[in-house]
Amino acid sequence: MRPYRSSLVFFTLLVTLVATPGVTAQQDAPPPPKNTAPAPENRLTVEVTGGDANKPVENASVYLKTVEEHRIKDKKTELSVKTNQEGIAHIPDVPLGRVLIQVVADGWKSYGHWYDISDPKQTISIHLERPPKWY
Repeated sequence: MRPYRSSLVFFTLLVTLVATPGVTAQQDAPPPPKNTAPAPENRLTVEVTGGDANKPVENASVYLKTVEEHRIKDKKTELSVKTNQEGIAHIPDVPLGRVLIQVVADGWKSYGHWYDISDPKQTISIHLERPPKWY
């Protein structure tokens, strides 16, 4: 009976070793790619600088307002973003046409101006000035 048991153990061990690479190969397969959103087509870049040295203004609030005129009711869109350390703010999915861009930053004069967006990947440079001193 002992030779039968040892051959059964050997056979079971052999089957386990042969079947294991197939199982691990299936487990090592990379996971399916996640559904990632494609990069936005229309991406407006706003570069904010300030002062005489044209230094980038960090953490400035950039507000974008649009008005799409319709016969019955106008559609208004508002969006706000902040500038990074380089003074750059990226605004995704900006509709082409007329937009109001306002910039507010601590220690700088507020800025606001209407722009015509004609290029889907347009860059707008804005220069801020220091407020006048009060005596």
